[in-house]
Amino acid sequence: MTQIFTSRMRGVLVLFSLSLALHGCASHQRTYNGDLVGTWRLISRIDRTADGRTFVEPSLGSDPISLLIYDRAGNVAAQLMRRDRTAMAPAAATGDPNNSGALNGYDAYFGTYSVDRASGALTHTLSAALVPADVGRQLVRNFRFENGDLIIWFNARGPAGEQVTRTLT
Repeated sequence: MTQIFTSRMRGVLVLFSLSLALHGCASHQRTYNGDLVGTWRLISRIDRTADGRTFVEPSLGSDPISLLIYDRAGNVAAQLMRRDRTAMAPAAATGDPNNSGALNGYDAYFGTYSVDRASGALTHTLSAALVPADVGRQLVRNFRFENGDLIIWFNARGPAGEQVTRTLT
């Protein structure tokens, strides 16, 4: 495609792109939390029932590889992959109102985020996702910082449909 563009067309495209980027930054200035900005790697992912039992969520396993990226413009991108993905992983349970779906041991989405400082809620609004049904969903999480780590937790459903708290460090 670059061979089709003339120098003048490239200049117009760059100015247009810069205009969109600046507009995007300005529209999210009130929602971003500077502490979140950056790339986060997963240390642990634990599902715990109300009575304290822990178990492994089957679609991504006990120790998935993950990146979570927040930028100053209010964008978020998340990718999680089962470490032993060569083994066929089951699909994540569908219908969970606060969790995106994994497919064959992989989950990915991107979109925007906002922070409600009063409640401590972090909301991801999905613009695109690996599982088509997740597009447009809002995933609400709680978060805090502890010893330089980002801790995110939210309610989810376990494999048997039970309520669990999923905590990601």
